[in-house]
Amino acid sequence: MKKIPPITEAEWKIMKILWAKSPQPAFDIVQALVKTSNWHPNTIKSMLNRLYRKKALGITKYKNLYIYHPLVSEEDCVRIESDSFLERFFGGSVKPLLVHFAKRQKLSAADLEELKRILENKKE
Repeated sequence: MKKIPPITEAEWKIMKILWAKSPQPAFDIVQALVKTSNWHPNTIKSMLNRLYRKKALGITKYKNLYIYHPLVSEEDCVRIESDSFLERFFGGSVKPLLVHFAKRQKLSAADLEELKRILENKKE
């Protein structure tokens, strides 16, 4: 299996843009993030370079544009992050996680039915 590099919270914002639409030139990524954050364009370009060095992003050069595309899938990154979260906060056990959220979050009847269905399917 391909090694998934660690991605910081800030880098996730860039990755989400590219997972939603890829490939994209650096200019478009910068424009999208400048609208939603207070980051300077140079900060965004530095993060793009860092993600490239981590092998999370690939680059294609077209004329004077750098066009970025993800080299890791969102699904793989979410799996790695959720496994890490589960291990750090709940000792790797799903039961305390489910109990924690079930006690503290409002769950609709539809949420509960879906959760029951998922758990029933896990039995099989």
